[in-house]
Amino acid sequence: MHIDETKLNEFLGKAVTDLGAAMSATLVLVGDRLGLYKELANGAATPAELAKRTGTNERYVREWLGNQGASGYVEYDVASGKWSMTPEQVLCLADPHGPVDMPGAYNIVEATFHALGRTMENFKSGQGMEWGEHHPCLFHGTERFFRAGYNANLIGAWLPALEGVVDKLESGARVADVGCGHGASTVLMAKTYPKSTFVGYDYHGDSIRVARERAAAAGIANAQFEVSDAVSYSGKDFDMIAFFDCLHDMGDPIGVARHARQALKADGTAMIVEPFANDAVQDNLNPVGRVMYGASSQICVPVSLARKGPALGAQAGEARLRDVVVKGGGFGKFRRATQTPFNLVLEARP
Repeated sequence: MHIDETKLNEFLGKAVTDLGAAMSATLVLVGDRLGLYKELANGAATPAELAKRTGTNERYVREWLGNQGASGYVEYDVASGKWSMTPEQVLCLADPHGPVDMPGAYNIVEATFHALGRTMENFKSGQGMEWGEHHPCLFHGTERFFRAGYNANLIGAWLPALEGVVDKLESGARVADVGCGHGASTVLMAKTYPKSTFVGYDYHGDSIRVARERAAAAGIANAQFEVSDAVSYSGKDFDMIAFFDCLHDMGDPIGVARHARQALKADGTAMIVEPFANDAVQDNLNPVGRVMYGASSQICVPVSLARKGPALGAQAGEARLRDVVVKGGGFGKFRRATQTPFNLVLEARP
């Protein structure tokens, strides 16, 4: 077998980069949970100074900083011996209320290792794994990572891209958030549109409990949360029904679409936010697709298969989702309202 040395070195370069990223994943969690990022964001520090400010051990902090510097996550000044963070690094690593929350995503990565044994069994058996069977770090990581995207896009871009929806929300609409999880999207919309009423549905009881706590802590009085799956909630006459990054996980997505169609008013709107994906596999072989296929094979597909579903997966693409919503669900209008590098925002109307 002939080996092309140039191609071999290119591949090894990619592999070593990935190995370094994988080895560093837990150290991102360390930096987040011990407050190292947040404290470094407050000002440059030597390892000893950062350790003192965070109540940690200097020797460990020194090694952590070396790893983070090699990762490009923090900066080192040779002259002063101090480490710091750029505004861009702070935004992504030390601001949980900003538009990006990378440590939150690493909680999701952590969950995949907790589930590794089940994942291997599922690959052999074709069985699934319910959402609620995962380690709780998955639920908290999902809330953090997706909440950042909602903070950045939902109010300013996604809702305005839907036909006539913002006017209804401002004057007083009835909205369902199906598959709401910890309620980050529900609470954000309820806080922004106090004249509207919101109900979040999720079949995971612990998530609904947390959603209620989040709403109470935010002083939200116009949102409620109920334990219910996506094909049996009892609410009717909604002006809008939203699905945030969850339709592809469903055991019966066609049934979900049909139920939403029946629960909407005649002039209502379904907003379906899904991971960004092109329709052809070869067009998803990129960094975003890599993340999505990774999450899909370990989280999304097992959740659907656990309920004997079609396992649409996180890279279902617009064409397949259109079939589910229009051909299967009975909606008359369907369009891509807007998009980000990570999301498709689809609008369906009766």
